[in-house]
Amino acid sequence: MVNGLHRRSDRAQTAAAVSSGSDWKRFLPLVVVVAGLATAYALGWQRYLDFDVLVDSREALGTWVAAHPLLAPILFFFTYAAAVALSFPAASILSIFGGFLFGWLLGGVLVAAAATLGATLVFLAAKSALGGSLRRQVKGRAENLAQGFEQNAFGYLLALRLAPVFPFFIINIAPALFDVGLRVFVTATAIGILPGVFAYTYLGAGLEDAIAQAQRAGTSLEPKDLVTPELTLAFGLLAVVALVPVLFKKWKARRSQ
Repeated sequence: MVNGLHRRSDRAQTAAAVSSGSDWKRFLPLVVVVAGLATAYALGWQRYLDFDVLVDSREALGTWVAAHPLLAPILFFFTYAAAVALSFPAASILSIFGGFLFGWLLGGVLVAAAATLGATLVFLAAKSALGGSLRRQVKGRAENLAQGFEQNAFGYLLALRLAPVFPFFIINIAPALFDVGLRVFVTATAIGILPGVFAYTYLGAGLEDAIAQAQRAGTSLEPKDLVTPELTLAFGLLAVVALVPVLFKKWKARRSQ
């Protein structure tokens, strides 16, 4: 009997050790993301993704892209995906330059694919480390948001992607905390970012004209100068349209109670 107790104790200790190892491993993807972001800042990469630096380097970049028609889009794709995966705050600038370097169509396709890939990597890292662990602790407005994701994850996420109200990296992480599925996340992200992506790449395709106008006016061009109030309003209206089915479903459910 004593030997049986010892064996059960050994099995319990082994199971606890395995569980502890598994708990540590699930945080590894998130640690990699945080470490990558810290390394990027430590190496000063943010200086190379500054809007003014890219504007000043646009002729050299354009010449290099023209000389490397196959390598350039591949390198841009992985650079963009890495920036998003590391939650580096340069997505809008890179989107503009994607349009400038490759045209609004090819640039838009590259940006959309790279942004979706990078966002998915962040989502998976957050889901591995934190997925569902905060769901039981949220209250108030966060509780309503959690219920919204659970009831209609696709509609809520699509609306959040269409309206640039929250930073991109927050919308990459938040769904992971509320147990949104991978397929829903990828689909809603890929569709929801398209209007914004092609809007920014279209602005990038006309960057040279915008710079010339700023120079004639004796001013320096800023990224915010390219985004008009009409464009922001259009994003907001798209988000409202995406939310209509969600709100109608809620209204219908209340009516049936």
